[in-house]
Amino acid sequence: MENGTGPHGAAQASAQDLTRKNVTTIALMEKASQRHRTPGDRVADAFAAAVGSWTFIITQSLLLVGWLTLNVLGWIRHWDPYPFILLNLALSFQAAYASPIIMMSQNRQARLSERRNHLDLQINLLAEQETTEILRLLRRLCAEANIPVNDEPTIEALEESTDPDELVRQIEETVEHRKPEDLAELHGETPEPVSRSVFHHKPPKDQK
Repeated sequence: MENGTGPHGAAQASAQDLTRKNVTTIALMEKASQRHRTPGDRVADAFAAAVGSWTFIITQSLLLVGWLTLNVLGWIRHWDPYPFILLNLALSFQAAYASPIIMMSQNRQARLSERRNHLDLQINLLAEQETTEILRLLRRLCAEANIPVNDEPTIEALEESTDPDELVRQIEETVEHRKPEDLAELHGETPEPVSRSVFHHKPPKDQK
């Protein structure tokens, strides 16, 4: 139908509204983080933005070329003859102050990134818990309606809660190749079965 009417148009409009709401929420979070900056953070961010730009690089390159040209080919008094000790001193002072200020801005950005990572982790854990509960409810509905379920062992495993600590341990051991079964696999041997599970096992509930 025209003008976005009908079920398809309503669903599309609803999805657009949700997307717009999410984008607005993220924009508000970004504005809040910018608004709560201290004066030192504002100076550090402005300095890092200015130094990390092509305008600064081109301007500084022109100044350096002009400095070297006037002191090498100039016919007036050479205020910084070769090996340009004064220029080296000025650049050293610039680096001594620029590096800590840029690090301040980077540290603030790192804190914001860590906060976003914590938020993503909380949302992912909540989504996993919700998905697990939905699977349990669907399985109970299928059981009450006498609907056969294929690949039931896999579904039972997915219904169990995930243990984040165990997942982190397995990732660290796998990446660092510290597990005995990983070393055995690297040498072409048959690895022993993993005895620990990433899932929290719960006793089965009585089905009606």
